[in-house]
Amino acid sequence: MLYPIYLNSGRALKLWFSASASVLLFTALLSCGIKKSESPVAPEGMCIISLSNYGKPFSLFVPDTSKNPLRIEEDPSGALNIMAGNAFALSIYEQSADLDMKRSDIKSDEVNKLTSFLTDEPNAIFWESAITEPEYHFLMNLKIAGQDYSFQDLLRPDIKAPGKAAVQKMFDACKQAVAHPPKENS
Repeated sequence: MLYPIYLNSGRALKLWFSASASVLLFTALLSCGIKKSESPVAPEGMCIISLSNYGKPFSLFVPDTSKNPLRIEEDPSGALNIMAGNAFALSIYEQSADLDMKRSDIKSDEVNKLTSFLTDEPNAIFWESAITEPEYHFLMNLKIAGQDYSFQDLLRPDIKAPGKAAVQKMFDACKQAVAHPPKENS
């Protein structure tokens, strides 16, 4: 049987104040003295997923998985393909790509003609090209936790190529990859 605690009794009141003070002190110590790992804030419409189960020491922003079914597949080529819905599909490779050679290939392509480089940085390119209508693509190199990775949009012949905004979202998500903190040796 449960008995009610009456706070007008001296002992119960002291116990209640003591418990409240302990909770407040503990909360104050947590917020001031103990550093918690700050989790990154996902851009609107995005969530963050850890790729540690796939041997990658980082997390990546993807479209909200409650609205876009998420698929992660390990490709026989060694790539890790991440797909969310029809407009988000990218590949991650565990080596850097030769961006100079890719720039040259893009410029000399007689079929899928370069319209312009929307971003041309030492470690990343984002371009528009066209055969009959505009297409957008990107390729990026990042060093995360001492390892080289390349990221690029995944060409899916079964689905129409995503538009500029969707490819920009993938490009930005890759640029914002979040390295996991190193594991402590115990």
